[in-house]
Amino acid sequence: MAISRRDIVKAGLAFGAAVSIPSVTRAQASPSAAKTVRMVMSGDLRVFDPISSTATITGDHGLAIYDTLFAPDSKLMPQPQMVGKWAVSEDKKTYTFQLRDGLGWHDGTPVTAADCVASIRRWAQVAPGGKLIMGRAKDISKIDDKTFALAMKEPLGPLIDLLATLGSPLFIMREKDANRPATEQVIANIGSGPFKFNEALANPGASFTYDRNENYVPRNELPDGFAGGKIVYADRIIWQTIANPQTAFSALQAGEVDFLEGPPADLYPIIRTDPNLALQVLDKLGWVNLLRLNCLQKPFDNVKARQAMLHLVDQEAFLRILSADPKYGHQVTSIFGNDTLYSNNENTTWYKKGGDPEKAKQLFREANYAGEKVVILQPTNMMAYSNASQLLAAALRKIGINAELAPSDWGGVVTRRSNKGPPGDGGWSIFISAWPDISLSDPIGTPLLVADGEKGWYGWPKNDEYEALRAKWADSPTVAERQALAREMQGLSWNFGGTVLLGQTVSPIARRNTLTGLIEMPALIAMWNMQKV
Repeated sequence: MAISRRDIVKAGLAFGAAVSIPSVTRAQASPSAAKTVRMVMSGDLRVFDPISSTATITGDHGLAIYDTLFAPDSKLMPQPQMVGKWAVSEDKKTYTFQLRDGLGWHDGTPVTAADCVASIRRWAQVAPGGKLIMGRAKDISKIDDKTFALAMKEPLGPLIDLLATLGSPLFIMREKDANRPATEQVIANIGSGPFKFNEALANPGASFTYDRNENYVPRNELPDGFAGGKIVYADRIIWQTIANPQTAFSALQAGEVDFLEGPPADLYPIIRTDPNLALQVLDKLGWVNLLRLNCLQKPFDNVKARQAMLHLVDQEAFLRILSADPKYGHQVTSIFGNDTLYSNNENTTWYKKGGDPEKAKQLFREANYAGEKVVILQPTNMMAYSNASQLLAAALRKIGINAELAPSDWGGVVTRRSNKGPPGDGGWSIFISAWPDISLSDPIGTPLLVADGEKGWYGWPKNDEYEALRAKWADSPTVAERQALAREMQGLSWNFGGTVLLGQTVSPIARRNTLTGLIEMPALIAMWNMQKV
C-alpha cells in the first residue's frame, strides 16, 4: 500500500526522541558570565564552506556557526540535534524527521525542512556516506515546514550513523546556499548554530571573530560530546593567527591568548611546570598522520612508485618529529587506524623498522622513474609538518629522486591540493595530512578510505575491486562480517597505494588554567561549554 505524507506524519511521530535527563535552561548563559576567549588554532582559515572542504580548520568553523541533524555523543553514538523527533517505517525503508522548536538562521529567518532537504542533497554530492544514501534513495522530500521524509529503495541500516558522521559532517545550510553545487563554495557564513561569524571583524591572515548567537535555543539536555545542549558562556571567541609557534606560546604565557592548539612538543615540560598553564588532550584517540600521493601525475601514476613510498618511510624517524614526546606517538600499519574495531595486520610485510630505502629505490626503477620532479607541499606555519616535509624530501633525494619543497602556509596547501594538474604547473606530488583515528573505522563516511578516482578525495586513487568491497560494508550488519571485509580491503589497499602512513599521534592543546569546560571529542574543536574565570 502506498504511504501518503499525511500517513507518514501520523504514524511516524512515535518518534525516537532523546531520553529525558536533568533539565538545563533553554536560554543562553547570562551576559554577565560571558568573557572573550582568544584561541590560536592550527592552520589558517581560507575555505569557509565545510561541505566543499575537509580541512579541519574549516570543520571547526562549521561546528561553530552551523548545526547538524544528528551529532555523536561522548560514546560516539548518534543523537538527535536539530531533529526533535524521528521515526522509521516497519519495512525500514521510510525515515521521517521533524525539526525541534526554536531553530532559526542568523539572518532571523526560521530553519525549515526545505533547508534540510537541500543540504542533504548538496552534502551527498561530495560526502561518501551521502553518496551511498542518495544512491539508494527513492525520494527525499519536504512534508511540511518542520518535517521531511527520506524514502529508500531498500533498508540502509547505518543511515542515522551516516547523518551523524565525523568523517564528513552534514552541516545544515539555508536552502538558497545549499542549492549551490558542492563544487562552488558557500561564502555567506550564515548558519543556525550557537555562534555567529562576525564578518565586520574578519581579518584574513590575522584573526576571525565569532559572537555568541543570543537567539540560539540549545537542546534541553546536558552537553554530551557534540550532542546535548550547546550552552555558550563566552560572548566572543577570537581566532588569532600567529604563525610562529614560539610567539604563540609566549602569547599564551603572557595571558594574551587563552588557548593554543598543537603546541610544539619540546614546550611540554615548560607548560607542565607553569602554574598558570595546562596541557589537555581533547582527542584521546588521536590522529593518523600520512602522506597523500597524487595518483594522476608522474611518478605516482605508476603503482610501483606508490609502493616504493611504503618502503621508504621510516615511521620512527617521522614520529620523532611529529611527536617528540614518545608518550604521544605510536606506529600504525592499518588503513583502519590503531584503535578501531577494524584495525588489522593484513598485507603489512612492507613495514620495517627504519624503512627500506634500497627496496624503495628498486621499485622506483621498476616504475621507470626518469627524474620527474616530485613536489612536496610544505606548510611552513605548522612546524611538525614543515619539518616532516623536509625529512621526506631528504629521504627521497638520498635514493635519487628529484624532490622539491613547495613552501606555503597551511591555507595554501589546502588550496593547491585540489589542483589535478602537473606538479610543474601548479599541481603537486605529495602532501602531509592527518585523519582522526576513530574516523578510519568508517569506510562509508570517511573520504580518505574511498578509491573511486577523480570523484574522490585529493590524490584520487582508483581501484574497482576495493570499491566493490567497500560497497558491501553497509549491508554487513555484524562486526565479524565487517572485520573480514576490512582485512580484504586493506590487503588490496596496500597493493594499489595512494596513502602512506607516518604514525599515530595524540596532540594535547595548551590552555590557561582560567579556561575550563572544553569538550573532549575526536576530530573537531567545539567552542560551546567553555568558561573563562
